[in-house]
Amino acid sequence: METLVKLAWSVLILVHLWPSAVVFSPRLLSTLYGIEADGTMGVLITHRGVLFLALVMAGIFALFDSNARRVSSLVVALSVVGFLLIYARAGMPEGALRLIALADLVSLLPLALVLFNGWWPQMA
Repeated sequence: METLVKLAWSVLILVHLWPSAVVFSPRLLSTLYGIEADGTMGVLITHRGVLFLALVMAGIFALFDSNARRVSSLVVALSVVGFLLIYARAGMPEGALRLIALADLVSLLPLALVLFNGWWPQMA
């Protein structure tokens, strides 16, 4: 079971790694989002990248330290489920947001596994 949990954490880390890359490569803002790095939206989206980097780090801690899994699973769940709810409330618009929503939908299965493992490890 531990191998499956680690695989699930790895998937969640990878899903959140890509949007965090804008922190290290500002030109990705133009490629991924069609915005300039030095404008207001560029600053906000770069900050979003920092927050995604925090999710990646929480996932890495959970991957190697089972004591970090409970809180890390909550943080990642808030991100994934929160975006899906906001996306649905916005009417599920076409375009780049749909790709993000699909990635988060795929993340629900590994997320369910890490939540279960984090909160009820004795049953896993």
